[in-house]
Amino acid sequence: MERQYYLPHSPIEFHFRQSARDFVVDEIPLYPFSGDGEHLVLHVRKKNLSTWQMIDIFSNHLGIKGRDIGYAGLKDKNAQTKQYISLPRKFESVLENFEHEGIKILEKSYHNNKIRIGHLKGNRFFIRLKKVNPTSAMKIQQALKAIKKQGMPNYFGFQRFGLDGQNYKKGKAILEGSLKERNKKLSQFYINAYQSYLFNGWLSRRIEISKLVEGFGIDELSKILPFDKDEIVSMKAQPHPFKLIHGDVMMHYPYGRIFHYESAEEVERFNKRDISVSGLLSGKRATRSEAAAFEIEKEFDSITNGIDGARRYGWIFPEEIEGEYKEEEAWFELHFTLPKGCYATVLIEEIAKREIQSDEEQD
Repeated sequence: MERQYYLPHSPIEFHFRQSARDFVVDEIPLYPFSGDGEHLVLHVRKKNLSTWQMIDIFSNHLGIKGRDIGYAGLKDKNAQTKQYISLPRKFESVLENFEHEGIKILEKSYHNNKIRIGHLKGNRFFIRLKKVNPTSAMKIQQALKAIKKQGMPNYFGFQRFGLDGQNYKKGKAILEGSLKERNKKLSQFYINAYQSYLFNGWLSRRIEISKLVEGFGIDELSKILPFDKDEIVSMKAQPHPFKLIHGDVMMHYPYGRIFHYESAEEVERFNKRDISVSGLLSGKRATRSEAAAFEIEKEFDSITNGIDGARRYGWIFPEEIEGEYKEEEAWFELHFTLPKGCYATVLIEEIAKREIQSDEEQD
């Protein structure tokens, strides 16, 4: 699926490879830990290990099952990442002789509850781009200014789809009954990849529509878009590069209840970052869009059984964006914070205006 990028600049050439030196992630917890309770909380740093691999290492050392170890989110393997995990406090003494070349325990605390999936506010990223010439550095700075002002699309990153990008096909086949996967965790992973594929397709289509609205007149748009003239006039009047459509499912930002876009008041609230548009993770029991927005969403809503659906922010607003060009090394270094569940590589791809997965094969 060809991804639509919203920034107007031409593609920027640079080299990016996920590695422990050039890709650093620091998890931001959802709440402060109480300092007391039956759960031991570890702030850990890992290098070149997935979160699941790290949990396996701890569970083998402690002699407990992986499900007894709590974590808030999965972190990249090809990176240096810091995150919080929890385990029963009674195993604290067993950690005194824990050593692993890829894992370092930075600090300990205690809490009343086990850390669970989603118990994080977001992640702080450091990314180093290489082989950046001065012209590209200027373009990157301009792109960062635009993202800081306008936000960015919340695509699922390539990591979601496997090394060959084909995991979604397995998920589709599982739901259709043409493929059996006995490993329940793997089956769920493949199905989630199919949901993500459909979401990305919807988001790309919406960005394509938004760019058409920016670039053409009302009469021309009436001929190429499946909306009445009043809807097109409404979209044309919106200053934000992502155009809302009546019936869109909106969500309070960065978290909160959902509701449908009905009036110009929602457009203003979107511009102020009080709310954001959401896309569908196709499945059962999820809120669907209505009216004109439904005409686009229904093209990417093909899962009717086998898994629950949900809503996901279609547009996000990165925070604390900083960029520094080091001309002597030809490096451009980025710092930024994203909400939970969002992919730093998507921001890099928006800047580059191309997929960056292939860079991992380079030196």
